[in-house]
Amino acid sequence: MLPYPRIDPVAIHVGPLKIHWYGLMYLFGFLGAWILARFRAPRFGWRAEEIDDLVFYGALGVVLGGRIGYMLFYNLGLFLRDPLSLFRVWEGGMSFHGGLLGVLVAMGWFARKHGRGYFEVTDFIAPLVPIGLFFGRIGNFINGELWGKVTDLPWGMVFPTGGKLPRHPSQLYEALLEGVALFAILWLYSAKPRPRMAVSGLFLLGYGSFRFLVEFIREPDAHIGYLAFGWLTMGQVLSFPMIAAGLGLWVWAYRHGKASDARLP
Repeated sequence: MLPYPRIDPVAIHVGPLKIHWYGLMYLFGFLGAWILARFRAPRFGWRAEEIDDLVFYGALGVVLGGRIGYMLFYNLGLFLRDPLSLFRVWEGGMSFHGGLLGVLVAMGWFARKHGRGYFEVTDFIAPLVPIGLFFGRIGNFINGELWGKVTDLPWGMVFPTGGKLPRHPSQLYEALLEGVALFAILWLYSAKPRPRMAVSGLFLLGYGSFRFLVEFIREPDAHIGYLAFGWLTMGQVLSFPMIAAGLGLWVWAYRHGKASDARLP
């Protein structure tokens, strides 16, 4: 068993002001995406000011979509009883799938404003998203939340809110799969020109598959539990359409897609 590193969730105290590590992880994710987007921009014919706008729109989509998605997907009962709970973000609660929908809407808004094709935009940002996913899962780990099932594996950890038995550090599994592995796959895949929609499709397929698998060893939300069969979770229900859509986009891209405008170095 590995000891859980008890890290104060509050990174910085400035008088009454408290800056949490979880909030800083979002900041690191957006900053990392901005740096890599600037690096990629010349090869894809993007201007620096477009990148700044892109990250701003993406941040709005992540925060608004993530919060709304959490309330609708994971806490609908509370939202119906108390609609104002949507705005009590300090109580926690963000959903990746909601954030993804928020980003997709925001990218449509961005594409229309800048006169770019929708999938041109999503193909460009797809390799950048895992950066935010990595930092977000590290934030979950620091908070000691979203841990996995009880395990006797040597790297199991006893989380402060997870009882006395060691559990899978599923946040770290997701950081490695949805963050590091997915980033490497998409970055290398998009290094060469691909048909339009192919990179977007591979992102959906990759994330959906990784998340679906990790859900088997991740403890479901206590107030939801398993939805069916004694193993099906809300995360898997939401990930399955991503897998289907990603596979569909990827196949369509190679059969009918327009060639990417990426310029080889």
